[in-house]
Amino acid sequence: MTLVAPPAARLGATLAEIGTPSLLIELDAFEANVRGMAEFTASCGVALRPHAKAHKSVKIARRQIAAGAVGVCCQKLSEAYPFAAAGIESIHVSNEFVGADKVAMAVELAAHTRLSVCVDSLPQVAVLGVAAAEAGVRIDVLPEIDVGQRRCGVTRSDDLLRLVDAIAQHAALRFGGIQAYHGGAQHIASWQARGEAAKLAAQRASEFVSALRARGVDVPVVTGGGTGTVEFDARSGIYTELQPGSYVFGDGDYGSIEWAAFDRPRQSLFILSTIMSATRPGIAVCDVGLKGLAVDSGLPREVTALSRVETPELAYAGANDEHGMLDVAGGLERGTESLIGQRMLIVPGHCDPTVNLYDEFVCVRAAQVEALWKVDARGLSR
Repeated sequence: MTLVAPPAARLGATLAEIGTPSLLIELDAFEANVRGMAEFTASCGVALRPHAKAHKSVKIARRQIAAGAVGVCCQKLSEAYPFAAAGIESIHVSNEFVGADKVAMAVELAAHTRLSVCVDSLPQVAVLGVAAAEAGVRIDVLPEIDVGQRRCGVTRSDDLLRLVDAIAQHAALRFGGIQAYHGGAQHIASWQARGEAAKLAAQRASEFVSALRARGVDVPVVTGGGTGTVEFDARSGIYTELQPGSYVFGDGDYGSIEWAAFDRPRQSLFILSTIMSATRPGIAVCDVGLKGLAVDSGLPREVTALSRVETPELAYAGANDEHGMLDVAGGLERGTESLIGQRMLIVPGHCDPTVNLYDEFVCVRAAQVEALWKVDARGLSR
């Protein structure tokens, strides 16, 4: 008999019966987020193409599309495979790639889904055009422009025009529009400053669009934007398609910035954890550390104890590989051991890399497990 670990949760289980640490989705909040973003973008007359790097889940992608999304984004080619295999009909790889292995993946994907990809240099276009022709597939190509991120993307309209001309030289490629994404603007704490950054990004994108139109080039899609700037991007008049991802979950970082006209996403993603040790006054230790939560956006800011009796306030103060260090309010010079076995809901600082640490979502409603969803693209980072 093969020895395997038991599942962390079963359908119908209560929060007290779920193995920890586990990654939880609170379904009422999640569904409100999916519905709210779809309704908002539709009211602004822009298409919604959610970024699947946030959730890496086919079941979530299907729910987003059922709510009105035109497809999904993926950040890496390998990440797109589970979605293409599941029949997602339109996938945009919102990132550049190089290498024979990557080009081979792109043409394979294009045989199963309508694929669009990003480029910002002529060699990327040339090798993709040849490979797509040999494979008998057609790929939409979107040159990326730098609108403030200072990472990928062309910075001059002349370079953009050269890319468009190069795409036109390959029958197997189609100019699909441009990508204009400013990731650095998404987490600016001040609502006003974030709006100014989004406005500048939209103005920069508009300048590139004008340069193309002056050459007689139609620009069918201007795609970009994210959760933090979606309210500004949707009303900019320049974006035709938006790529928010984290809105389905929320996280500590998005929970800490200012929101105004557009409601902040409801927090739907949590890590369920258990206090497993409390040998020192004022300190408790839980069972989730660096292997269960991402700390690139800081330590978790919110810890909620699940107890019917009064529990001292807990603060996540440090992460080791397998341990989370908790400060216990008031020090509790005596009685700290009473916290052993206490369960908590922890809000991760950054949802995307946290999701990539788990095999499945445990989906709960009214504190009971309603569904288990696989994190299909976990670890697919090529």
